[in-house]
Amino acid sequence: MTDTNTPALEMLMAMMDGPVVSKEHTKEAILIHDEDLPHVELPDGSTLQLLHVDLNQNLWVVRNRFKPGFCIDTHYHTGPVFAVTQSGEWFYKEYPDKVNKAGSYLFEPAHSHHTLTVAEDATEEAVVWFAIFGSNVNVDDEGNVTSILDAQTVLKAYRALCEVSGQNCDKVIVIGED
Repeated sequence: MTDTNTPALEMLMAMMDGPVVSKEHTKEAILIHDEDLPHVELPDGSTLQLLHVDLNQNLWVVRNRFKPGFCIDTHYHTGPVFAVTQSGEWFYKEYPDKVNKAGSYLFEPAHSHHTLTVAEDATEEAVVWFAIFGSNVNVDDEGNVTSILDAQTVLKAYRALCEVSGQNCDKVIVIGED
């Protein structure tokens, strides 16, 4: 009986002798503490902390703080969104029985229409980390587009808000900017 797995075994043994992934072009990980970047106030009363932007992928990673009674415009995203609730509670007006609480993880598929809401009687603000791929398309009650946000727009707005408030945002991770 012949062993037909010998080439596969040899390859596995060779991989165990060194790293599976080459370290030739590795870079150091980037750590951002909460205090490293400002939480800037937005016109709607929420705050925004921009952590990471990849302009090549239209990805933006943010931390938002929403006060009790907060409600954002109805919108959808052209790509998926990943959310982790760090504190407080919030829900989508369209799904009031699905409450995001501290420690909750939420996946939004592309084109899911929703209206982020924090209950009026909430006892604390909701702090939520979002990784957003694609654009945020705000719509009115008839479904007409009222505005669009993307990674480039969010980066420009965050930098402008930081500048106006005299805060430094140099530690934002930005990929794809000349």
